[in-house]
Amino acid sequence: MDMKVAYETMLGLAAEMILDEALRKFRTERLYKAIDDALAQGDAETFRRLTDELKAMLA
Repeated sequence: MDMKVAYETMLGLAAEMILDEALRKFRTERLYKAIDDALAQGDAETFRRLTDELKAMLA
């Protein structure tokens, strides 16, 4: 029974890691798109804010 609990715990941790990675990738892609939009619109303030957010997320 103890092995089953350990196995379920490991599966839970693996699922959480996969979800965290998918969420990080989604947020990163969304930030890149918003940065591109800010550049296209010439919005320097938004560009700086978003690039700072991206740098913090990737650090």
